[in-house]
Parts: sequence; structure tokens; C-alpha cells
Amino acid sequence: MHATEQLDANIALCVRSVMIMADGTLPDFEAVVHPAAVNREAKDEPPACRGLGPRAFLATARWLRAAFADLRFEVHEAIARDDLVAMHMTMSGRHTGDMIAFDAEANVEQVFPPTGKRFAATHSHWFRIADGTVIEHWANRDDLGTALRLGWVPPSPRYLLRSVLAKRRAIARFRRHPDTYLEP
Repeated sequence: MHATEQLDANIALCVRSVMIMADGTLPDFEAVVHPAAVNREAKDEPPACRGLGPRAFLATARWLRAAFADLRFEVHEAIARDDLVAMHMTMSGRHTGDMIAFDAEANVEQVFPPTGKRFAATHSHWFRIADGTVIEHWANRDDLGTALRLGWVPPSPRYLLRSVLAKRRAIARFRRHPDTYLEP
């Protein structure tokens, strides 16, 4: 394959790996994610997302889908050099479920109960390719912009109370089912 064709194929692979976050299944992830792939952003995600390979990437997708209905990704620009692909995109959706953030030890740290509000936030995502699959991912996101659009900050007293109660429920749920978001 010509070098330019290979770079185009790498970009197409990475675009596909993002698009399946909205609705992909395990076979979709297995087709584009290397068995040893690591998501560098999983450090703030549920325990199921912190592993390697397609199942961990699917767990991240399920975590996002649980919080955001109508999840959508729009890629604006993508560039590739050697085994590296960078993309500028917008993630959008509607906040319909608890968005749960985790600490370094994979404990529930913060819960943002649903507001029903829509959001759109810009991201840049970076991918490394090996054996025709994604083997590494990391990102820069506009989390503050998302939090402002969804009403997480500044929180109203009522929203703070809802967050405390949602955190209690999430802690209890993850104690009973630590593998939440994994494929059954």
C-alpha cells in the first residue's frame, strides 16, 4: 500500500473507532481496537474501562451512553503521520443519566445526575496504530464547557443535593456490581 493510502486508512480506522462509541457492539470494537490497546483517558472512568483492548473500549462507550442520549461525534479535521492520527471533533448529546466520575483508585468520586440538557463540546483525540488497529488513545476535552452547558457548574443548592443522593446510589451500585458497563 502506498504511504498516502496507508495514512488515509489510518484516519478512516480512527474515525470508525470514534463513531462506534455511539452505537457499536463488541464485534465492532474487536474490528478496530487492538487486544492490547490502552485508553489513556480511562483513569477517570469506571473500573471496567481501565483494562486493555476492545472490551475496555466498549465499557467506555457504555459509560458514555448511560449518561448521554443521542450521543454523536462529528469529526471536523483529521491528520496522520506515520502511526499517529490526530482528530478535532465535537461530541454532543443530551444528559439523561448519571455521569459518574471516578478517582485514581476507581472509586466513585463525583456524580452528576441528569439535567435533560443538550450539549456540544469540542475535543481533540489522538490515536496510535499498530497491526491495522488502534493500540493507544488519549484526548483533550472541553470538560468545563460541557459542565457549564449541562448546569453542573455553578450548581444550584437543589442540584448539589441531587448530586449527593446520586453519589450514594452509585457507590452502592458499584459495590454490588463492580463490572458495570462490561459486556454480559
